[in-house]
Amino acid sequence: MLTVLAVGLLTAAVVMTVTALIARAIGRVAVVDVAWGLGFVAIAVITALVGDGDATRRWLLPVLVATWGLRLAWHIRRRAVGAGEDPRYEQLLGGPVREVGFGVAVRKVFVVQGAAMWFISLPVQVAAARQVSWWPVVVAGCVLWLVGVVFEATGDAQLAAYKKDPDRGPVMDRGLWGWTRHPNYFGDACVWWGLWLAGGLASGWLPGLLTVLAPVAMTWFLVFATGARLLERTMMKRPGYPEYAARTSMFFPLPPKRGRA
Repeated sequence: MLTVLAVGLLTAAVVMTVTALIARAIGRVAVVDVAWGLGFVAIAVITALVGDGDATRRWLLPVLVATWGLRLAWHIRRRAVGAGEDPRYEQLLGGPVREVGFGVAVRKVFVVQGAAMWFISLPVQVAAARQVSWWPVVVAGCVLWLVGVVFEATGDAQLAAYKKDPDRGPVMDRGLWGWTRHPNYFGDACVWWGLWLAGGLASGWLPGLLTVLAPVAMTWFLVFATGARLLERTMMKRPGYPEYAARTSMFFPLPPKRGRA
């Protein structure tokens, strides 16, 4: 177990170091968003190689992580082509990286996200080193993972279709976006709660309790840190968005409110 955890930590450090070097070369901190999903894939695959847990689950989880992580990286990379720095990171850093200095970006972004990547992936690392105690919990985790992936991918597809529609309104409020302002973030949360069920809790009560903070941390990042709350500060300045926010749940999908806000 200690070997697996050490290898996972080293993998996260290597991924973030390479990402930081690329970010410095191109002058964009937002490249870390592409590396985010890829880093989880790297940790899942490498720890599965060095672990000696149940072989079926040890390789099932890397497949699930890769399906999620590669799709996410591809989607973000395609969206970022030709774009400038993400306003969220300028707010987080206190200004453009060329003004605040790259050391600030390393400390506030790359070190934090590298540590978070290792911590959040703990259930996957545990699965690489432990035997399965409850297979029904693995199945439940896979079902929740599937719900999250479908939710996230559907939300992204609906947003892409909205951007191509010449008759679109000022705010995307169709489909899943009419029930939650951030369906992609909600889908991400479901994915990692599912992986905790399949990798952490399915290994026994103690591994489950020791790793439950992993999906909690991912949910916190998605809602409060680099996700929804930070994005909302920019979106609230757009025409029609405050009205949309008044009738639509920020994170958990809920029926839209009717009548006067």
